[in-house]
Amino acid sequence: MEQETRRAELFSDGFFAIVITILVLEIKVPEEKGSHLWEGLAAQWPHYAAYVVSFLVIGVMWVNHHTIFSHLKKVNRTLLFLNLMVLMVVAVIPWTTAVLAEHLKDPEAAKIAAILYSAWTVVYAVAFMGFWWYITHVGHLFHDRVDRTGARATRLRFGLGSIAYPVTLLISFFSAPLALAAHGVIALYYAANQIPIPVIDDDGDGVSGNGGAPGNDGTAGTAGETGPEADARGAAAPSARTA
Repeated sequence: MEQETRRAELFSDGFFAIVITILVLEIKVPEEKGSHLWEGLAAQWPHYAAYVVSFLVIGVMWVNHHTIFSHLKKVNRTLLFLNLMVLMVVAVIPWTTAVLAEHLKDPEAAKIAAILYSAWTVVYAVAFMGFWWYITHVGHLFHDRVDRTGARATRLRFGLGSIAYPVTLLISFFSAPLALAAHGVIALYYAANQIPIPVIDDDGDGVSGNGGAPGNDGTAGTAGETGPEADARGAAAPSARTA
């Protein structure tokens, strides 16, 4: 079973690596020549901004995803399909990023693009929430040292964390640049703050680690630190946060 878990994580890691790399392919080489090249480079600022924000968003997603898998001892068929659903949603992010970057300087079109971008992060949050809720519901997929009751208790906070994404959707109706900035702030927040997956120490007490794989001292190690993207997705759920 350990090997099956590892295979699922390796597949997911490769998937995240490809998706996050695709982001930069949308930044084209300017057509301007000579000294006008500076102008061409400057004109692409929307692509740079969208790239940085989406890189952070996907990066936090990957860290949270890795954190959750570091606490699993096995996977089942249902979890594999839920994982595929999460990856399917992640695969669309480069496209929504490209749409937003391409239209960010057009006030009217920018709002529509921002709504699309933000709405898709809501879809991702829902997908990851379902992923985390299923894991905590069945419980038996966790390593034995994970405090299953404590892990289930993170679901509420994880769900509340997902409220941030609908807020960005609301902002998108008024300002696309502000919505993009909000996504960046949320990604940075989730990268620095997380809900650790509770593990049981040698005395049988529940101890909250910092999101990594369970350590020998009964606390979560630092290997899998995260941030929605993460509340419940994070170590526990943040890794679940989605972002």
